[in-house]
Amino acid sequence: MSLLESSQIESSVRALGEQVRPAIIAIDGPAASGKSTVGYRLAKALDYLFFDTGVMYRAVTWAALARGVAIEDEPAVGDLAHALEIDLCSPQPAQQDGRHATVRVDGQDVTWLIRAPEVDRNVSAVSAYCEVRRAMTAKQRQIAQRYGRGDADRPGIVLVGRDIGTVVVPDAALKLYVDATPEERARRRHHELHQQGKTISSEQVLADMMRRDRLDSERALAPLRPAADAVRIDNTGQSADATLVRALDALWATLGQL
Repeated sequence: MSLLESSQIESSVRALGEQVRPAIIAIDGPAASGKSTVGYRLAKALDYLFFDTGVMYRAVTWAALARGVAIEDEPAVGDLAHALEIDLCSPQPAQQDGRHATVRVDGQDVTWLIRAPEVDRNVSAVSAYCEVRRAMTAKQRQIAQRYGRGDADRPGIVLVGRDIGTVVVPDAALKLYVDATPEERARRRHHELHQQGKTISSEQVLADMMRRDRLDSERALAPLRPAADAVRIDNTGQSADATLVRALDALWATLGQL
């Protein structure tokens, strides 16, 4: 492909993004399904903000640890979640350090602070609290609606999570549910952990994956499931490029129905 052809394709995709109203794309799916990869690449292609909603739960966890709120004190953590001002925006020119978005808590840039090992160890417990989820759903919806109206620093937004199309933004212009077989997802996660220098058997990774799937699908509040009108993409054995093409095809098809 020539540079000119590449530029023409990029312009065409950007023009596609400008037609989406509301300019909101919701992507759900289980762990290691590839939803974040396709979400980021789709957002980049459309010049939208990429919003991995998991950062919100990390932000609450970081704030609780930083302020001495006991993680096991569910009511206190829930109150904190409601009180915090959490926001996202596109990285500034001086912030080209690998971040997909800048995360702020009460005005403080915590983009990398929320990736600390202590946050890793506690975020699962925090994200399971009902009041935390209610607070984060409201904040995620506010951010999505701001970008969806075109009142922000990008012309639209791609949100990735487990209850985006069903709970957070059920009115999104396009909803995708990205999935793969448990074995495929476990293989991807095992490879990722191996690259990080972590030693764990593939059998254990698969067992952990299936346990997480069960917990996500059976929880009472906002369980993991495809929205009724979501386009389902099974990317088992597919490349990231192929998954992106299928997502763009789904967007083209959706625009034809608007």
